[in-house]
Amino acid sequence: MTEKLDLEAIRREIDEADGILINAFERRLDAVLKVAEYKKANNLPVRDRARELKVIEKAQGRLQNKAYAPAAADLMESIMAIARNLEEEQLQSAAAAGPDFDVGCFGVEGSYSHKAMEEYFAGKNINRHYYGVFEDVVKAVKNGEIRYGVLPVENSSTGGITEVYDLLRHYGCSITGEKCVKIEHNLMALPGAALSGITEVYSHPQGFAQCKEFFAEYPQMKLVPYYSTSKSAEAVKESGNLHLAAVAGKQAAELYGLQILAANINYNGNNTTRFIIIANQPEHSADADKITLVIAVKHEPGSLYRVLGYFYHSGLNLTNLESRPIEGKSWEYFFHIDLMGNLADTNVQETVRMLKENCAYFKILGNYRSDMKQER
Repeated sequence: MTEKLDLEAIRREIDEADGILINAFERRLDAVLKVAEYKKANNLPVRDRARELKVIEKAQGRLQNKAYAPAAADLMESIMAIARNLEEEQLQSAAAAGPDFDVGCFGVEGSYSHKAMEEYFAGKNINRHYYGVFEDVVKAVKNGEIRYGVLPVENSSTGGITEVYDLLRHYGCSITGEKCVKIEHNLMALPGAALSGITEVYSHPQGFAQCKEFFAEYPQMKLVPYYSTSKSAEAVKESGNLHLAAVAGKQAAELYGLQILAANINYNGNNTTRFIIIANQPEHSADADKITLVIAVKHEPGSLYRVLGYFYHSGLNLTNLESRPIEGKSWEYFFHIDLMGNLADTNVQETVRMLKENCAYFKILGNYRSDMKQER
């Protein structure tokens, strides 16, 4: 004979379970606030999808009745969404009350690096720092002087900036983002100067390389390498010499009160520089879609071919591959690789595993959101 169900008794059982559940929920939210404090102190993103998937898997593994697994996944997704909202509120509240964070870039105000910094951190209250050489930006990040650094890493006309690749590997900074800036070089001089009267031109070597066709038409102009495009404009301003000019962006001409003698003189009309945002610690987000890593293959025949095959068989798209010599090892190289993907993706995780097992050196420099609007 079927036992008669007692609805009130069942409801009391549910109430008891709810009491346990809500107490556990409260403890969980208290712990979430502590996590928010840690993430703020270590400059980590709110969402870590890889961690969330592990939490769901662990919760499902604790079930005695595995038929409830889909419902358990839905429950944990809802709880973690509430937790994320709480973390974001906590971090926003702290940001509103706390001091601004510091960001540094190569060059000075009016430089392309400055433009990349302003565009990437638009809407943020930042304290700005400027550095004369790439390495000083990286050192400032490592010693905690600034939270983020902005550096040029690749130009669509002249290729990779090798010094930056070497600094990233040497100092171990992480890439947390990127910003692509369209480069429009201009020849500028003091008001009253004439193009025919210019005898010397200052600019960064990259600026000259990107305008080589223009200067081929003016062999009388002596090209003088300088610290940066913006510093070149500043030097012309301070010189008071009508025979000097600089190659820099329009923003530098406006800042230093120079007149543009020839506009958009770079030979590639789609000239774009990719800037990276670096930090001391990695930052992962659910919408990250680009990975930068460094490998060194074993010094044996076919090793690079085999390693590149891992990306092909995983269906991963490589967007950049740069080689840099390994110091003290003739004809051996580090390879800096950019690929599209997120570290939480299964095919990416499998490829990372294969690389770790089969490369002489392996390091992930960052997983971040690509700036696809202007990139290549």
